[in-house]
Parts: sequence; C-alpha cells; structure tokens
Amino acid sequence: MTETGEAEWYAVLRKILNAAHLWQPGDLAERVDEALADVGLSATVWLIDYEQAALHALPRPGRETPAPLPVDASLAGRAFARVATMPGDGPRWWVPMVDGTDRMGVVEYRARGPAAAGDETFVRRCEMVSGLIGHLINTTSDRGDHLDRVRRSRPMSTASELLWQLLPPLTASCERAVISAVLQPCYEVGGDGFDYALDDDSAYLVILDAVGKGVPAGVACAVALAAIRASRRAGGGLVEQARAADAALIEQFPEVRFVTGVLAELRLDTGRLRYVNAGHPRPLLLRSGRLVKEMDAARRLPLGLDDPDVEVAEEALEPEDRLLLYTDGVTEARTPEGDQFGRDRLVDLVERNAAAGLPAPETLRRLSHAVLDHQGGPPDDDATLLMVQWSSAAARSAVPEGAQPTEEDESP
Repeated sequence: MTETGEAEWYAVLRKILNAAHLWQPGDLAERVDEALADVGLSATVWLIDYEQAALHALPRPGRETPAPLPVDASLAGRAFARVATMPGDGPRWWVPMVDGTDRMGVVEYRARGPAAAGDETFVRRCEMVSGLIGHLINTTSDRGDHLDRVRRSRPMSTASELLWQLLPPLTASCERAVISAVLQPCYEVGGDGFDYALDDDSAYLVILDAVGKGVPAGVACAVALAAIRASRRAGGGLVEQARAADAALIEQFPEVRFVTGVLAELRLDTGRLRYVNAGHPRPLLLRSGRLVKEMDAARRLPLGLDDPDVEVAEEALEPEDRLLLYTDGVTEARTPEGDQFGRDRLVDLVERNAAAGLPAPETLRRLSHAVLDHQGGPPDDDATLLMVQWSSAAARSAVPEGAQPTEEDESP
C-alpha cells in the first residue's frame, strides 16, 4: 500500500474511535460501515450466539438482515472456528473478530470498487479493524441490550441471566497459555460457573457446580464465586479461597447448600500446578494429544461443608500440556434410552480434537455440542468445561495473523 493508503486507514480508525465515545449499541454496525467506505469497503458485523452454533448479522436501518450462518457449515463459521481470514466469492473476505482472544464473531468485508484482494497488507489491515470492532463491541454492550439481543435465539432464565453477568469472557490468553471455557445449556444454566485470572507468573482456575437447579443453585454458585474471588484478590491461597467459600455459603444458606469445585493455580514460568478438589470430577491431564493422568489427589468435602483437613496437591505440567476441568453434567448426560455420555467418550473426543490441531476454544465448543447432540433434547443438568493449555504456540494461534507481533513490534 502507498503512503496515501496508510493515511486513509489511519483516518478510518480515528473516525471509528471518535464516534464510539457517544454511540449507542445499535449505532455500531452503521458507523463502522460508513467509516470503511473511505477505503473502498463495506462491512457487515456478525456476532456469535450464546449457543456458539451460528453467527448473526447486526441489523442495519433500512436494510434486510441476512439469515444466520451456521458455524459448522459456512466460510464465516470456518473463519470464526480457526481464527483465520477466509476469502469468499469475488472481492469478499470473512475476518475473525476477537476481543483479546475471546471470539466475538466475524466481519464480512466487501469491496465497493477495485480493491487489493490479493494484497496481504490490505487483508492484515482488515484484521486490524476487526480487532478494534471486537474491543468496541465489548465496551459498548453494557450501554444497552441491543447487541446482547442479537446473540440470543430465545429468552434467558433468571438464573442464567445472573450467572452470565458474573462470568469472565469464555477465552483469555497471555504469551504462555490459553484458558477457555464453555457453559451449556446457555439459556437455562443454574448452578454451574467458572472463573480464572492471569496475573504475573500464575494462572488461577475455578470451576463450580452448585447442588440443585434454578435460582437457588445460581445464587449458591454466585456466592461461592464471589467469595473465592474476594479471597484471591486479597492474596489468599487455594486453601484460604476454599475456606472463604465455605464460610460464605454457610452464612447465606443455613439450611445447607453445597457447591462442588476445583480450585487450581498454574505457574506459567515452571508448569507447576497446585490444586484442591472439593467433591468434583477429577481433572484430566493431556500430553501430546493423549490422556496421561486423571488427577485424583487433594480431595475434600464440597464447598459449604466445613472441612478442616484440606490438602493441596501438586502436578508438573510439560509445555503444550492441556488440563481439562468439567462438571458431572458432561459425563452424566444421557440419551433418551439412558446411555451416558461418559468419561471415555469425553476423553476420546478431546484426544481427536487435539490430534486435529484445533485450538482450545474450538475444542470446547465442539465438545459441548457433542454433549447436547448425545442427549437429543433438553439437558437434565448443566454441562461446563474449562481448559488451560500451557503453550506459547497455542496462545499465538488464538490471535488473528494480522494481530501477531512482528519483529518491529518487539524491538526496543
């Protein structure tokens, strides 16, 4: 591209950012499209739905909104799944849209006139704009309900509404690891939840499953999650975090309501993993795409049942290892005839997806859909999966190519 081209792209970014200070969520699609007209493009923004099954176009005033595109049977879906730009028919591109490494959807670019369809620099700049849009979607969503309504195919239960507001993004990465989670059924989840934090040289992981269903289970999960976060942010270790959850649940629920869970800390510099298991399914450790260990140490009573004999177990991870945490709604999911999904089926699918080189977020998306398909109807229990991959290569694969750091970016 020429120097003039550089100036035009800079002007596009400036126009979008300046407008974003005051726009409402419903303004985003039109304002982005207007700004990109200056570089000969039109753009349609597609958001992933809560099910992570289809991409939904943001509506535009005076225009017919396209039908949703299935993730598993479209170029747009392939761009989303692989976090990679996909060329379409004619002067058209499907570009992944992330906030950090959390997959928000894709942006469909079309050339209004002659465009440098084969120009790598041109495509990389489209990826840069898509990254900006992803960030702005996240910051704009809290101003209104418009963007969230686009992502929903049906109403959400009160318990689900509560929990989704408390959860972190489904995916987060740093230079040495990727953490990803998925939660089903997304519109009627009750007692499942997860949390994580990437700070300094450590990754902190939490997965929870509150007994019961509906709002009482959702509130119990929320109380445990808040207590663990408060303890962690005050400098408490795994034992202190678990005991904080015990105390909070005992205080709030005199009738006794407990929550199973795993609390873990992974040192990103050494791979040392420390964990506590409070009555929860055993975490799975995968190496070179194969299950090498079911981690069965450091077991205590569920959170909310005071257990003075808390121990912390340790495990040594190797680079590229994947650690999978899950709730019993995954393995205990049944067909109408009563056939359980089971641990062996779960392990087999994880191993096959790892062998195919799929990133952690896409692996979990496919696993969750396999659980739903196995049941063939509404699930009886929440099914949550949380995976961390200790890998610099995995972290880079979660970022669109145009957002990869270059030697120039890394030079002092």
